[in-house]
Order: sequence, then C-alpha cells, then structure tokens
Amino acid sequence: MTSESKPNPHPVEAHGNAPEQEPLSPRKTLAGAGVLAIVAVALAATGILSRHHTNTVLARDTQEMAAPTVAVAPAKPGAPTDEFMLPGNVTAYTDAPIYARTDGYLTHWYYDIGARVKKGDLLAVIATPELDQQLAQAEADLLTAETNANNAKVQADRYKGLVDSNAVSKLDTDTFVTQAASTSSAAKSAQANVQRLKELQSFEKVYAPFDGVVTARNVDTGQLINQGTGTELFHMQALEILRVYANVPQLYSQAIQRGMKIPLTFPEHPGKTYAGTLVRTADAIDPASRTLLVEIDVPNRDGQLLPGAMAQVHFQTPSTGQTYIVPTAALIFRREGLEVGTVVNSDRGTVAHLVHIVIGEDDGATAQVVSGLTAGDQIIQDPPDSLIEGEKVAVVKPGSQADSGGF
Repeated sequence: MTSESKPNPHPVEAHGNAPEQEPLSPRKTLAGAGVLAIVAVALAATGILSRHHTNTVLARDTQEMAAPTVAVAPAKPGAPTDEFMLPGNVTAYTDAPIYARTDGYLTHWYYDIGARVKKGDLLAVIATPELDQQLAQAEADLLTAETNANNAKVQADRYKGLVDSNAVSKLDTDTFVTQAASTSSAAKSAQANVQRLKELQSFEKVYAPFDGVVTARNVDTGQLINQGTGTELFHMQALEILRVYANVPQLYSQAIQRGMKIPLTFPEHPGKTYAGTLVRTADAIDPASRTLLVEIDVPNRDGQLLPGAMAQVHFQTPSTGQTYIVPTAALIFRREGLEVGTVVNSDRGTVAHLVHIVIGEDDGATAQVVSGLTAGDQIIQDPPDSLIEGEKVAVVKPGSQADSGGF
C-alpha cells in the first residue's frame, strides 16, 4: 500500500547536524542581563557590608586593647580631727653666755660644766690690780674735790653775811658764790667716777645670773681676761622649763590657740609622752616657709630632757572640712599642678577625669586631700604617666589577676 508521505515537521539536516535553534527575543535578553546585574550588586553589597563590619569590629577591639588598664578604689574619708606630727627644736628657757666686765687675770673658778648653780653663786674671781689703783686714785681725787668744795662754801657763806653790811663788795661775793657752786659740781663728778670704778671692781667676782646649769667653761686659772664679748667665760642654761619651737603649716594656723595641751615624744625616751602647753605664737606667717612659729613650754624639773634635742610635736586640731586619704602613688605631678585621676561614665564608656587637689599632711605612704575630691570618687591607684583627660580606660579591681601586670 502506498501512501503519500507527510512532511516531517522537524527535518533533519544532512550529515547528522542538529536543527538550528530559534534566536532569543530582545525581551528575554534584557531580562537575563538584569538578573546578572542584581546578582552582582548583591554580591558587591554583601562584600562591602562584611568588610565594614570587620573594620568596625577591628576598630572597636583595637580601641579596647589600647585603653590602659587601671585599678581604682574609692577615696577614704579622713578623720574629723586632724592629727599631725611636726619636728620641734628644744631650747633652754633662759640661755646666756657669761662675759667679763673688767680686765685682769682669772685667779679661781668654782664650777665646771654640768654643775647646777643658784642665782648669786660665785662662779669665778678675776684679779684687777690696775683697776684697784685707779679706784684708789679716784677716791683721793674725790677727797680733794670735797675739801675744795667745803672751803668754797664757807667763803661764799661768809661773803653773803658781809655784803648786807657793805663790808665786802657785791662783785667779790658773786665770785665766791660761783666758786662754791663750781667746786661742788667737781666733787659730785669725782664721786661719780669713784662709784663707776667701784662698779667695775665688783665685776672682779663673776656670779650666776639665774638658777641653771653650767653648760660650758672656756677659761682657766691664770688666763688673761679682757672685758667685752671677746672671751666667753661660762655658758649657762635654765632647764627647769624648756621651750620647744615648731613651724605649723599655714593651713592649720587658724586652729592653733594659746593654752592648747600638746603631747611631745622624744626618740631617746620611747613609749613616754610629755605634756606641753602652747604659750605663744609669732602671730605672723613666715613668707619663706609659709608656716607659723609656735612655742610650747614643757616642764623638766627632773632634768630628763636636754636642750638642743629634737622633739616630735603631736598636734590635734579640728578638721577644716571633709578630707580624704589617698595613696601617694595616686598623685600626678604636672605643670598644671597636683592632680589625681578618677574614672567617670560617659557615652563612650568609662573614661579618665583629672581632678586638681590640695593636700595637707603627707606621711610618705598616704596624703591627706583637703580640697578637690567628693564622696564616691573612684581614684585611680597608680595612674600611667600618659593618662589624659577623657581617655577611655579599662577598670579592674586592685589586686586582681588583670591588675597583676599593671603599672
């Protein structure tokens, strides 16, 4: 049976080649390109966001690692009364060098160093032969002057009685009256000279001017003595009461009052306290040291304390305000003045805040802050030298493991 063959809708080319594909339309081409562009943009955005996030994290981590690690502790409130100790210079209540008031030779001395003497005790005797002769001459001159004055007075009285009867002239009478007055003045001058020499002669004997101790003897028997301050014969000090001088800082000058009881200690008397009384002040601040000089009297009847020693003077005064105690390692010394570092919270986290302070007593380990701090301030215990205002810091507790490798 024959039939007509139907044409093949998909003819096959000779040599086995596949039929040609139908070309894409322009709309399909544009759609494919758009998809590729969207994919490329998405990939680019993802990379940019990832890199930005990485940079942000890196910057944050770098800042956190760069922030110094500091240990902080709250400021410790000070005591309501200020107790501070100052060095004091111990001196005798009366201290006097003994000099000669006449020339001569030392014939004898009676007391050596360490001797306790009473006022009026004879310390030494000086031989003054020249002065003795001068006194003898002056007494003879006085006798002559008194004789002449008496004779002139008799003549003047006689002429005064005769002038009324016109037996003598008025001129002669006035002459004798004037002569009587002149010789009387000469006699008084001679008497004064005798008295002066007697006073000098009394200095042949050197007496103790007050009750005390002989602390120095600088002469010996037979030594030539010259009057004046050239050679100190003895040195005496009154020791029953001692004066202790101390320099109080200006900050406490208003709290110092006369009559205050001040305890004193001495290194050579460990464990023993002596009671002193503040008796006077200089009432002026020394511009060189900005301190007030005070005097404290302490009884010493038993003689245990020695002048020239150093005393430890313990003052107790009402506090001038709320004070705080900080370690000296927390102090920052810079050109701007004395500061301490504190930590505060800000929008950037925990940052450093530098505070200007005024200190009072400083015992080497801790310092008393009298101005600049408030309750609750967190003090950086050992701040780094590079610490600046507003710098971000990492806070750790003192003594923690993170603080072991600190500053």
